[in-house]
Amino acid sequence: MRRMIQSCIIAFAMYSKIPMPKTQWEKENMKYAFCFLPLVGAVIGALTYLFGRYGGKIAGDGIFHTILLMMIPIFVTGGIHVDGLLDTADALNSYKPKEEKLKILKDSHAGAFAIIVGICYFFIQFGAYSELTQEMLPVLSCSFILSRALSALAVVSFRMAKNTGLAATFAEMAVKKRVQIVMICYIVLCSVAMIALQPVYGICTVCAAVLEFFYYRHMAYKQFGGVTGDLAGFYLQTSELLMVVVMVFASYLIG
Repeated sequence: MRRMIQSCIIAFAMYSKIPMPKTQWEKENMKYAFCFLPLVGAVIGALTYLFGRYGGKIAGDGIFHTILLMMIPIFVTGGIHVDGLLDTADALNSYKPKEEKLKILKDSHAGAFAIIVGICYFFIQFGAYSELTQEMLPVLSCSFILSRALSALAVVSFRMAKNTGLAATFAEMAVKKRVQIVMICYIVLCSVAMIALQPVYGICTVCAAVLEFFYYRHMAYKQFGGVTGDLAGFYLQTSELLMVVVMVFASYLIG
């Protein structure tokens, strides 16, 4: 039990800005850290649901409310996954060999394409969030859990592009078979919950996340030779955006 608690603390310390007690980042403590990554998504989902449902009383129902709602994941995570999205955008748009692309992922400087993609990302996200309805909120809240479960499943299942970096370290120390089983359980339970809450929106978002998951594997293997921590962040961000956009399009189609 103590090891599991320490693994949970490590997961939250690494993937969120929520204050955590100090713990030793030892191999034994990191074996199951990925098992708790979706719980970070649960925190984001809970805050998103509560603010989406009741935040209008303190922030109104206009642009300011929408911006605060879409910023909740950034406030909770500190933007760690957005960093992966932007680094990956620079690497993909460099059109250089795999080795050069991996070097670009490690570069702390933001290139032109990172800025362009970041602006486009948040504009599209703002547009989608401004169209959200109360019926969509439960599915949106669950999507933060689903994206993290799929991202963690990829890290412990897909080939790594390199043997260094945090993702490689976490993957190496993880008890992969057990983490895979736990992530599959998260994915199944979360998908069932999303479909049960709102069948049309749930089916659309789950299908979008799964299709993006397979595209992510294809892209990572072809362009980088495997996955990295930055690519995991890229998948998480793009899948979350795709899920909310698909929900909005579904709402248009069903009227």
